[in-house]
Amino acid sequence: MTGVRVLRIAAQVEAVSLALLLANLLTVHTEAVASLGGPVHGTAYLIVILTVRRASADPAARWQAWIPGIGGLLALRHLGRAATRMPPWMHGS
Repeated sequence: MTGVRVLRIAAQVEAVSLALLLANLLTVHTEAVASLGGPVHGTAYLIVILTVRRASADPAARWQAWIPGIGGLLALRHLGRAATRMPPWMHGS
C-alpha cells in the first residue's frame, strides 16, 4: 500500500472512532465501546502522525496531523493541494 492510501484509511478510522467515542460518551456511555474504541482511535492517530511524517517534509502537513480527530483529514487535504501545485515532471507518473 502506498503512504497516501494508508494515510487515507487511518484518517478515516481516526475520525469515525472519535465520533463514536464522543457519541458514546454523550449518550449511554457503554464501557465496551470505550474499551474498544479508545485503542482503535489511539492507534489510528499514531499511524496518521507517523505516515504524514514519512510522506511529507511540509511542516504545515506535519502540524495538522497532530490535531486529534480531524488532523489526518486536514493533512490529506493539504498534501493533495501541494501535489496539484507541483510541476508535472515532479509527479513521478
